[in-house]
Amino acid sequence: MDLLDGRLKFRHLTLAVAVAEQGSVVRAAETLHLTQPAATRTLRELEDLVGARLFDRGPRGMTATVSGEAFVDHARVVLAEVRRAGDHLAGLREGQTGTVTVGTLLAGTAVLLPRAVAALKRERPRITVVVREATYDVLYQQLLSGEVDVVVGRLSPPPEPGRVRQHALYHEPIRLMARRGHPLHTGRRLALADTLAHPWILPLEQTTLRGELEGLFDRSGLPLPADRVECTSILTVRALLLATDMIAALPELVISGDDQLAALPVPLESVRRTVGTTLVADRTSTPAVREFLRHLESEGGELRAALDG
Repeated sequence: MDLLDGRLKFRHLTLAVAVAEQGSVVRAAETLHLTQPAATRTLRELEDLVGARLFDRGPRGMTATVSGEAFVDHARVVLAEVRRAGDHLAGLREGQTGTVTVGTLLAGTAVLLPRAVAALKRERPRITVVVREATYDVLYQQLLSGEVDVVVGRLSPPPEPGRVRQHALYHEPIRLMARRGHPLHTGRRLALADTLAHPWILPLEQTTLRGELEGLFDRSGLPLPADRVECTSILTVRALLLATDMIAALPELVISGDDQLAALPVPLESVRRTVGTTLVADRTSTPAVREFLRHLESEGGELRAALDG
């Protein structure tokens, strides 16, 4: 099978992706501003070209076959790269435009990301920045597919190390936080066991911080708190901390300057995060992305100096 012999067209790729997302040729045709007969004919051409049925037709619509899922995954990557090429050329032509799509992790960049975005917008106000927050496993797939340009936040071992490159910006301690006036703010040094009498807010199981906290409890011979909430929304975590006697492990910069929360005197030396960037190893960054990375490096250096000092 030679898909580079000139028969495969972009209309085949866009239609396959549209059918997979819309679940029917009719809705896909509407999305692409095609007539239904034209869309049906294009899909038939594509299936003849690849020599396989790509979608099963059923009473509830069309679902991708194994071959269809594989083709659509590759089609998304190809289309994302072409869009990226367009952004690259536009950036080169105009010098001040483009779009940067940033994936960010739980509270991973509460200070770094806003600073870098603000610095970028001061210099390049016509660059659009799109921020998506999710867990690492979700963002990793979006990064590979081209939906995200860069992931900013805590660096975690990638599932496929050769496919991405990571760059550390600074190291940040994790602190055990509670509201000011919490019963554990007694002024004396506490042990982890002292906290189990109070409810906890733990990160979701998919996060690196959750795994490190589980390891800390295990090494201390303690079970995970039975009374707990699992949450990755920093706004929800903060609201719960202020309204209750709950406890949460948070990056130091997340609560810096927050006069309503304070760190508990519980040592968490083994829990420390490295904040940085993750990009696809062999993907050329657009001018807009390179400008954003430059500001991340600059702001990260300032935060590193502040934390080390």
